[in-house]
Amino acid sequence: MEQYSITTMTPEHYDDAYQLWQTHEGIGLGRADSRERIAGFLERNRGLSFVATLNDRIIGTVLGGHDGRRGFVYHLIVDSNYRSRGIGRALVGSCLEGFRRIGIEKSHVFVFKINESGVGFWSNIGYRLRDDLFIMSFDIQ
Repeated sequence: MEQYSITTMTPEHYDDAYQLWQTHEGIGLGRADSRERIAGFLERNRGLSFVATLNDRIIGTVLGGHDGRRGFVYHLIVDSNYRSRGIGRALVGSCLEGFRRIGIEKSHVFVFKINESGVGFWSNIGYRLRDDLFIMSFDIQ
């Protein structure tokens, strides 16, 4: 089996990462995913987002950020040709280790209700489904 590597995500990874994000169901993309906004996210959350590469090609991503109290995981994607090899688990592990390093003790992830495989993945690695709160959003424009 070919060996992949995991490295810290940088703005230079954006084009390949965005292309991967566009090809997979279960991920919501919007204005916050522009090159400029992702670059700002990476700057504010240094060392918390990662890419998995194989032969210089991005095959997986995870974005990690925090508010000073809680860590948040976004855009975990592994190319469908490389799933079930532990890559997603390794990407999340890198993100969680980054949270631990800066003193973040709890992590949350947002998963679309229709993304059954995503819910299954997150449950399998120890995240629990919460039914005691709602997510509420407001568009600031």
